Amino acid sequence: MRPFEYLAPKDLDEACSLLSKHRDEAKILSGGQSLVALLRQRLVSPAYVIDIRRVPGLDYIREDKDGLSIGALTTHRTVETSPAVAKRFPMLAEAEHRLAHRQVRNWGTIGGNLSHADPGGDLAPSLIALGAVIKVVSAKGKRTVPVAEFFTDYLVTVLEPDEILVEVAIPYLKAGSGGAYHKESIRAGDRPIAAVAAVVSLDGKAGVIKSARIALGGVGLTPLEAKEAGKSLAGKKATAGVVLEAGAIAAREAQPTADVEGSVEYKRHIVGLLTRDMLNLALTRAQSK
Repeated sequence: MRPFEYLAPKDLDEACSLLSKHRDEAKILSGGQSLVALLRQRLVSPAYVIDIRRVPGLDYIREDKDGLSIGALTTHRTVETSPAVAKRFPMLAEAEHRLAHRQVRNWGTIGGNLSHADPGGDLAPSLIALGAVIKVVSAKGKRTVPVAEFFTDYLVTVLEPDEILVEVAIPYLKAGSGGAYHKESIRAGDRPIAAVAAVVSLDGKAGVIKSARIALGGVGLTPLEAKEAGKSLAGKKATAGVVLEAGAIAAREAQPTADVEGSVEYKRHIVGLLTRDMLNLALTRAQSK
């Protein structure tokens, strides 16, 4: 690890000011579960590390009128065990439960996880499928970005050098909607061979799928939405054949690379199976509401 200057701002305005001043020479530290590993491996060598862990007002889960808001410094364990998350978005609690191990979840933060932009992260697929948005701030102002548009390349996001992720906002699901998430991995808590999140909305009277969003993790340079697979379900009855075809389309939309965990063909096969299973579980949950 190369030497750096440690900065600990007292509030968000000071953090933004420091980041605006140092920009590309600085890295934000929140939970440290991702950044510290990169520092130790000398994959990043910032001149300044800006620790926002003690910045007030960024650790919360709030039920608003239109959705759930989660502050960037909220830990994975807090999200995993939140009654509000379990009630509104059980698939997100499931994703958090599968994220790494409890020691990591106790310290790692939702903002740090998303900003790190690991394509195998557990949170992003669920948030993409749920239509969540990310709120970021800088000394110049604020803006929002859909999670589906937040990741641009391997470990790269749309964040500008002077911007800080401060909140994730998730709109409530409409009546007749359900979601599910699962990852296939060699061991519990490991990086995924492939992961799939699915959210479906049903027309209660006709039993027809009004809309569906499917997101994939671990099978590309970024988490990605399987848009064609989602579109293939809209306006159709939820038959076994329709669901199976959506899985096949999602498998084609995946962009895996071969590694020690499997070949491209194997990973696409896993995506197809997971998509089928998550859609069926999401449909069951939607029908129960």
